[in-house]
This record gives sequence, structure tokens and C-alpha cells, in this order.
Amino acid sequence: MASVPSLASTLQQQLADALTAALPDAGTADPLLRRSDRADFQANGILALAKKLKGNPRELAGQVTAALPAGELIKDIEVSGPGFLNITLTDKAIVETLAARAADPEGRLGVPVDAAAGTTVIDYAQPNVAKEMHVGHLRSAVIGDAMVKILEFTGEEVVRRHHIGDWGTQFGMLIQYLIEHPGALKHEGDAADGEAAMSTLNRVYKESRVLFDSDEEFKARSRDRVVALQAGDPETLELWQGFVDESKIYFYSVFDKLDMEVRDPDIVGESGYNDMLEETCRILEETGVAVRSEGALCVFFDDVKGPDGNKVPLIVKKTNGGYGYAATDLSAIRDRVQNLKADTLLYVVDARQSLHFKMVFETARRAGWLGDGVKAVQLAFGTVLGKDGKPFKTREGETVRLEDLLDEAVERATAVVREKAEKVGLSEEEIVENGRYVGVGAVKYADLSTSAVRDYKFDLDQMVSLNGDTSVYLQYAYARIRSILRKAGDAVPAAHPELALAPAERALGLHLDQFGEVLSEVASGYEPHKLAAYLYQLASHLTTFYDQCQVLSPDNAPEVVENRLFLVELTARTLHQGMALLGIRTPERL
Repeated sequence: MASVPSLASTLQQQLADALTAALPDAGTADPLLRRSDRADFQANGILALAKKLKGNPRELAGQVTAALPAGELIKDIEVSGPGFLNITLTDKAIVETLAARAADPEGRLGVPVDAAAGTTVIDYAQPNVAKEMHVGHLRSAVIGDAMVKILEFTGEEVVRRHHIGDWGTQFGMLIQYLIEHPGALKHEGDAADGEAAMSTLNRVYKESRVLFDSDEEFKARSRDRVVALQAGDPETLELWQGFVDESKIYFYSVFDKLDMEVRDPDIVGESGYNDMLEETCRILEETGVAVRSEGALCVFFDDVKGPDGNKVPLIVKKTNGGYGYAATDLSAIRDRVQNLKADTLLYVVDARQSLHFKMVFETARRAGWLGDGVKAVQLAFGTVLGKDGKPFKTREGETVRLEDLLDEAVERATAVVREKAEKVGLSEEEIVENGRYVGVGAVKYADLSTSAVRDYKFDLDQMVSLNGDTSVYLQYAYARIRSILRKAGDAVPAAHPELALAPAERALGLHLDQFGEVLSEVASGYEPHKLAAYLYQLASHLTTFYDQCQVLSPDNAPEVVENRLFLVELTARTLHQGMALLGIRTPERL
């Protein structure tokens, strides 16, 4: 594995060793290294040590400086203020480290794979059978897909789970209607047409709902059908499967528009845990984790109370014998821990469900299903808002369909691409393809560049802008580099550690070197917005580099051209890899 330690980690180790050598009484000490505006890095750890050792911090800093090894890493070190160390690295060390990243035979840019990583089951993109996907489904899908890619890249074994809503009382109504109206699910045209599938499902749902609300006898038959479904009646299950299959055609068409891969084995909905529900309830009751209260099986918590001061329970089994969502979620935890051998359960779920999952996780801990070696985490996300700061709705006040939102984004983006197309020489086919990548990328990036737990405003005009913190800005940065590399002729990217670097080259190089550290932080904290922020900063460094350092200027010596081509090519590879981990494409020409 061609892992390349970052400049920061190498410097950190040298400083820690110097601290131990100069100050043996200090024990293990952290130099508290961070990036600095005054130099490349600043170490602040000596201040705390001086207090501990009752010494003069500037004198201690001098001792540490003297203990640092002579080598090719540090160019200059200055003791500043009350004992800070301002450290500037050599240009040679920067270029050699980047060259090692570029030479990684596995194409990972020197980013290590965590050999100790475990198995994460990630629950995301949870649409409901026989219902349209709307803007509320966007964040779970986009954030979850990015986390899958990031965790896999850093070494985690990831099991995808799409916990679709495919069970419950509404299916009694739908199935009974289908029995009394054979062929109602058939639609004209292509059997794999997602839009036609959804149109059919919508029609059947509305017609069955009208009948259910107006015909008491049909309502009674529908309720009997729910019992038959839960009992596993073969005919009922076969008709239920028809609704699920038709819905999957629709789901896949929407996920395809989102440029997301969703595989059939990954879809394990509420129905997948139906056979476990009774045993889950029995175990909870027998172990005393759940108790009977007013006929229902409940779990109580000291810190969960209603406005009246009374404890609010998690209802596992209802008074009428039906199972609550908690029974399904708890059964899913049992399956994921005991059968899938998960170390981590990651739920990408709306922040408004935080209390529910807090209660579910605590119940699972009490039952012993979440032991010391297993953690359950809710990656909670906020709401998508309109420009007015209110939940995003249509002008008629209805929920925005996810397909409509994506179609409009692609339409807007295609217009932006078309404006630049003639200058670049794009064909109509390339305009259409790039319009899709830019439009979908714009929607994803706007979501992912916001801390998940925060709400964000959905503003397509801003999202497809070439300026500012947008995916289009990053995609154009990548395409611009590819254009430079095509124009380079015989000149090839090559690292030249012997060259002095200009300030913009140093800033770009130091930022490139942080890629692996950022990914590690993003993976451990489940914070994809930090990767988006890193990539935007990288593109910004690139813009400054372009302004200050011409790459293909005839005035440059050949080795300067090669070194600058090397820097921009590594930037392109880092942008491409980082964007891919966010689920966003980087077209070669824009």
C-alpha cells in the first residue's frame, strides 16, 4: 500500500521527538501543530509545557529547536512571542512529498487505507412504495451516497441499506383495490419507464383512496386484507410484490437522474424484518426492557417527558396488537449487528426524527444488541428551504417532486454550458451530457457543502453560477486544467524538487498535501461538507496560482513549465477524486 505521510504528520513527529529529547521530564507531549498565516505551520504546545515544568517558554522553545534533526524538511524555524514556533518547510520537501503522492501506483494519491476499519451499515435513501419521491428525499440520498463512497475509499467495508416504506395499513387498501380491479397496475409504453410507473401508482392510489373513504364495505375488506398480508397469504403477497416492483422501476429512474447507483439487494424495506417483530417484542418484554402500559408494549426513559411532565414512551407494540416503527427499527438493528456483523450503524435520517432514534438506540443498548463494540449514529440533516426561508414548496403550496427539481436543474445548467460551448467546441451530445453532470452536480454540491444538520436554501440561480462556492466553479477549474494539459504539446508534467517555489505554488502544494488528512476527518466525523470546503479552497488556490504563475509561458524555463504542469495535473487528479467521492462528475471539457 503506497501510503504517503503528510508534511504535517512528518513535522508533528519530528517536533514530538524533539520535545521528548529536550524536555525528558515532560513525558509524552503534543506540539499542537497547526497551519499559520505567519509561516507554513505554528507549534503552540510549549506554552502548556512551560507551565507544567515551571520554566521559561522561550528558553524551552530554544531547547526544542536545537533538538530538531538537521534535514531537508525544515527551512526556517523562529521562536515567536511567548514561545510559539513558526516553521517554514523547504520547497524541496513540498515537491518531493507531492511527487510521492502523484506516483502512488494504486492511484489513491498516497491516501492510506485504514487496515483496522470495520463494517458500517449505512441506512439512507428511504422512499416509500406507491408514493412519489419529493424534495424531502433529496438529502438522505445525496448525503448517504457520498458517505458510502468516502467510507469505502478510506477502508471501511460498507453495507448499503435502503429501508423503504413497503409495509403497513395502506397496502390493504391498495391490494384490495387491485383484486377488485385486475390489471389496474398495467401501464402503456415501456415497462421500465419510471414516469409511467409512478403515474400508474398515483392513479391506483387516488382511486383506491376515494373508494376507501366513501365505501364502508370496501374499507372493511381492505382492513381484512391487511390481516391477510401480515399473515403471509400467498395471493395477497403476490399482489403486494406487484406494487413494490412497480415502485422500484420508478425509484431507479429517479436515482438514475441523481446519478446514483442503487442495487436491488441493498433494498431491504420494512417488510424485510416482518418475521422478526414478534421475537423482538418477546425479548424486550422478557428482559424487562419493555413493559405493558395501557395495553401497549412500551419502553420508558427518565429524560423523555411530555409537556405535562409525564414520561413519553417508545411504543413497540400497539394496544391493538399492531407493531410500531420502533419494532421494525429494533429488528433491523438486531439483523445488522448479529447477521451483518456491523461495527457501526449509520442512519442518514431527518433531524426531526432525532428523538425517535435516540430512544431506539437506547432501547437496543438496554437489550444488549448494541454492545461495547458497536455504535449507532444518526447523521441528522436539516430541511431544504425555498428562497423565502420556508420549507421548499411549489407555488401552489405542494411538496416539490424530486424529478421536477432535477429536471429544472439540468435545464438551467445546460443553458449555462451552451453559452460556453462554441468557445470550447462542444458537440450537441457533449452539451446535453455536460448539462446533466453540471445540473445534478450543482444540486448535490449545494446540499453537501452545507453542514448536514443545518437547513439550506434551494436557489438554482446560485447553484449553477460560475462564481462562488458552487460545483460549477470546481468543474470549470478541472476542465481548465485539462485544457492546459492538452495545449502543453511536448511538455510533460514532471516534479522538480530543486526549483524554488513562488508563494502561490507553495500555497497550492501545501493544500494538495492535506487531502488525505481531510478525508480521514470527514470519514470519522461523517462530515462531507468538510470535503466540499477543502475542494473549494483547492480551486481557489488554483485561481490564485493561475493569476500569479503562468504555466505555458514561453518565458519559462522548460523545468519550470514541467513543474507547474505537475502541480496543476495533481490538482486535477485531486479535484476529480474528491468530487467523485461526493458523487459529482468532472467533465473533461466545459
